[in-house]
Amino acid sequence: MVRARLSSKGQLTIPLEIRTRYGLDTGDEVEFIAEERGSYMVPLKRKNLMDPYGSIKVDRPSLGIKKEREIAGKGLAARVDRKARLAR
Repeated sequence: MVRARLSSKGQLTIPLEIRTRYGLDTGDEVEFIAEERGSYMVPLKRKNLMDPYGSIKVDRPSLGIKKEREIAGKGLAARVDRKARLAR
């Protein structure tokens, strides 16, 4: 069992053993859950930009960033042009 002491300001220092075990670092968030038998702490999963990597199915390989941007730009320009014509 690992213990911690609450400061007069209501702050709690999470012991190094627990921070290391759960990979907690400065700025990470934890959630405290209160139940009838007691409370416990749950480290919240950090948002990582790479978390969704591979979650979108594609039907073709990438053409490269320059070509993909060119294609996206042409599509956007066509939509803007279409909206402008409809607004007249």
